[in-house]
Amino acid sequence: MRALFFLAATLIALLISDSTWAQGADTYPAKPVTIVIPIASGGPTDFEIRLYAQKMTELMGKPFLIDFKVGGGSVLGTAFVAKSPADGYTLLVIAGNFTVLPAVQKDLPFNTLKDFAPISLMSEKPQIFLVNPSFPAKNFTEYLAYARANPGKLNIGATSQGGINHLMQVWLHTLANAKVTYVPYKAQVQLMADLLGGRLDGGAIALNEAMSLAKAGKVRALGTSASAPPKVWPEITPIKEQGVSHFDYMSWVGIGGPAGIPAPVINKLADNFAKTARAPEVVTPLEADGWVLVGSTPAQFRQLIVTQTERWKKLVDDNGITAE
Repeated sequence: MRALFFLAATLIALLISDSTWAQGADTYPAKPVTIVIPIASGGPTDFEIRLYAQKMTELMGKPFLIDFKVGGGSVLGTAFVAKSPADGYTLLVIAGNFTVLPAVQKDLPFNTLKDFAPISLMSEKPQIFLVNPSFPAKNFTEYLAYARANPGKLNIGATSQGGINHLMQVWLHTLANAKVTYVPYKAQVQLMADLLGGRLDGGAIALNEAMSLAKAGKVRALGTSASAPPKVWPEITPIKEQGVSHFDYMSWVGIGGPAGIPAPVINKLADNFAKTARAPEVVTPLEADGWVLVGSTPAQFRQLIVTQTERWKKLVDDNGITAE
């Protein structure tokens, strides 16, 4: 009888808990939601999140506010969200570098795979591999032939040692069996100044900046990291079609929160972020800037994070890469 009593009490507690969760989703959000951006303001991510926040405010009936918490290469803001209440009122902008952190930084104050709840992959953007116009290659196939014939002699720019831009290019050249020398920069503007000035041989940057420079004849674009030509630049050929068949990479931006947010709240947020990713007032300006809108499920976003975390960890270990 005592065992039956405890079993009944447990079932009642579970039913009450499920009911509370469902009720919480019905009334969520009951107050403003804060979206923490762990990197400096003023970049393309800032622009995208403001568009999303405006549409989410409209869809969900409460303000979605932006809060910049910058420091430690995104660690400070990310740690803040990890320690925030798991109620859906503090969210985190998650980008590709999130999957790099466990590989290159020791003693992180959080576990990227355990302390966060992925909600939705919002968007992706191709990277474009560029060379100085004087470089003796007209496409990526010719570039590879030159790089393989001159191992270690090409200087390739990368934004931040051990960052996502650096690791993406290491992965590309590893798959291509080509050895180059990487030159780290604190900012893309410095990298591009040296590439335009002929002090660098090549480097990869985001589509919109690359397209304007290439069409002005200031650089030569050899290929896109995406598996298909971008809608806004259909004439550029994917790198995977030019001798590196397994290479397929997109920069990305998503949204998450601290682990433990009730599933109904996660799903409600994911549904509305997906609606936002289809809204013309969000799609039109972002597609013009080279973004591809996604609006994934939480499970799809989690799989992307897990897959890329494993990839970068292996790459860092195999190449002895450290962050600066």
